Amino acid sequence: MNITVLGAGKSGMAAALLAYRKNNTVFLSEYKQSVEYEKEVELLKEKGISYEFGGHTEAALEKADIIITSPGIPPHAPILQQAHIRSVPIISELEYARTFLPNTLIAITGTNGKTTTTTLIAYILNNAGKKAITAGNIGTPLSDLVDVIDEKTIIVTETSSYQLDGVKDFRPDIAIILNITPDHLAYHGSMENYIKAKFKISMNQTAHDLLILNADDVVIAANTPPLPAIVQYFSMQPMQHGAYKKGNCMVLKSSSEHKEEEIMVFDDMRLPGEHNAQNALAAALAVRALEVSNEDIRDSLMKFSGVVHRLEYVRTYKGAEYVNDSKATNVNAAWYALSSYTKPIIWIAGGRGDNNDYSALNELVKNNVRCMITIGEEADALFNHFCTITRCIHADTLEQAVQLSAEYADESDIVLFSPACKSFDMFMNYEHRGEVFKQAVSDLP
Repeated sequence: MNITVLGAGKSGMAAALLAYRKNNTVFLSEYKQSVEYEKEVELLKEKGISYEFGGHTEAALEKADIIITSPGIPPHAPILQQAHIRSVPIISELEYARTFLPNTLIAITGTNGKTTTTTLIAYILNNAGKKAITAGNIGTPLSDLVDVIDEKTIIVTETSSYQLDGVKDFRPDIAIILNITPDHLAYHGSMENYIKAKFKISMNQTAHDLLILNADDVVIAANTPPLPAIVQYFSMQPMQHGAYKKGNCMVLKSSSEHKEEEIMVFDDMRLPGEHNAQNALAAALAVRALEVSNEDIRDSLMKFSGVVHRLEYVRTYKGAEYVNDSKATNVNAAWYALSSYTKPIIWIAGGRGDNNDYSALNELVKNNVRCMITIGEEADALFNHFCTITRCIHADTLEQAVQLSAEYADESDIVLFSPACKSFDMFMNYEHRGEVFKQAVSDLP
């Protein structure tokens, strides 16, 4: 079979190498110039895989029996439009890899909380003696796992709306939608399309599969289509059954039993914030479906300290705690971060906006933020929006913002880097941005 792979990033290269290992004729096409992909070009040459860089040409389509597209290539891209005209099937790397993986697969999506919940579920499963691995949007493409992991290993995959948008047959055994708020609308074209992409995570599930939904999310409640999977809900309010908060306790209750099972007190969780309580509820439902005991769930939640760049404790300097939340690339993620602490906050925010509406943060900033430091392309927009609510300061760089925070922070403060914006104005990605913040904090004298 002739397979064209679009994109030479992580997932594109993984798909191309998998297709090559499966004895297909592979052609890789990348829109960017080859100077950005020196290592990838060397590997393609080594394997004898044909390629082109600097644009998608006719060569990408002329012999293609199927196209595997990378996340981030929008559906309105001319190369994909041409493929549709020629009736060339298009699938995502996620779906292609899944066809070779018989493993039990848990897929997590949502605007926020995906990485934390994915990591947490794998942590609980491994802590309970089951073998689990994280993959997908979290860093390891699914294609890299084919012919590498044991069939009994449970795959816990973070799935983005980009990845889900192009799926046709992808089917997880357990699917989770944590929440849906406006994000990536430039890519999807509308909120309606973004919601549809999220629900594609469950469209191929059967009556034997499980779909876990957030009962408190109004967008999910208003847009859930009829789906064949068993549906379970989690909530921060008591429910008839599911996983929920009652008082300050995590409670599980099955639909077939009347007894409530108290798992733990939320205050005993290591992760702060209501959003992490929601993530834990979703994770508890997923692992209980795989017969993990209440004791293992409780033990894991008391130990799990989170993931890099998501409410990551960095250092205490002159009594103030520095927290890296660089993964907060949108307003909703910043809302969760700002609501996670009872101490006064010095808030560092800014980056590249995406038609951001900051009004949802007004009350939190009024009550929780003692001082705000703005950076990046959105610095002026953030400053102008919040300057009547709290003290605002402008910084030219992230390093300068950290230095200013040290000058203004008291020993009882939290210095929170939660940008509420994308990273691409000043950094390669949110990981790069987070590492720069942590280095700047470490460099404080």
